[in-house]
Amino acid sequence: MNALLTRLVGPARCVTLHAQVALPAQVADDAQPPDRCGQAMVAMALGLVLFEDLLVRVPTAARYVADQNERGRRVVLDHGAVRTVDWHETGRLPPGAELFRRLLGPLGYAEVGRYPLERIHMTGRVFTHTELPEQLPQYFVSELHVAHLAPEAQDAVTRTVGGSVEPLGDQVLGELAELRERGWLSQRDATHLVPALASCFGRHHPDPRLDDYDTLLRHSAEMAWIATEGNAFNHATDRVPDVDALAEELRGRWPLKDTVERSRSGRVRQTALRADRVTRQFTDGGGRTVPREVPGSFFELISRGTLPDGGLDLTFDSGNAQGIFRMTAR
Repeated sequence: MNALLTRLVGPARCVTLHAQVALPAQVADDAQPPDRCGQAMVAMALGLVLFEDLLVRVPTAARYVADQNERGRRVVLDHGAVRTVDWHETGRLPPGAELFRRLLGPLGYAEVGRYPLERIHMTGRVFTHTELPEQLPQYFVSELHVAHLAPEAQDAVTRTVGGSVEPLGDQVLGELAELRERGWLSQRDATHLVPALASCFGRHHPDPRLDDYDTLLRHSAEMAWIATEGNAFNHATDRVPDVDALAEELRGRWPLKDTVERSRSGRVRQTALRADRVTRQFTDGGGRTVPREVPGSFFELISRGTLPDGGLDLTFDSGNAQGIFRMTAR
């Protein structure tokens, strides 16, 4: 893992990531044959690159991670969340969750859960790594069902994402196919693949129109977020031993959600730091560029109990998810 991560981010940032994040022993010890990067190693490398990107975009998350490190604790990457657009006009991008299913499958992930989020016109799909389900971060990929929105909002969506471009080229798609079939890549190919996959977690459409953004805000705060942030990590999540105790410790000193969400089983408990504000560019009716402050991404905290068989409860909860999604509301 050290060799691949060093090639990806350089030695200094590699050392920093090792200090920030608890890595699974199965991928951290470089016990695999030289110059062979298995699916789990490539998957963990991608998770670390996306985590690092979120810390750059979300200063509050960076401060939280630094605070935990100062206390002698590394964060545990539980999952990352992305939003997609389920619509027939998404430019060159595959619609909905297929945008990420085509990436995650070759990395060793399988779709294991589907969560209806009717209140916000979305469906959440969970992808868990088949080799190391408890150790590698999961992905919560949500689809915004544009067909459920009003016609004026549908038109705004089409104008916003209808010109999306494809971030992946034929070489990357070939490397993904090779990784799926063979189960490993050379370090050189993995070093090329990981940044290319990370580029999918971004915005692939032009600056939105300001009037379209205001229309989307009236109908779907989640789609308005996609208009400015695209498919970037909406949030990353630290798996902590006791989220209730941590929330009490942080409350009053951090921009923390008012409550801790609890799943119906009681085993999954979540809260979050509120989204940082970011400035994004829009175009007005005259074609001029107009800046506006909008919600960016955020950082989540989660505790997971154990199942009767002793395994970790890796499930999610529709009510929890919809409550957490409000962190990016205006």
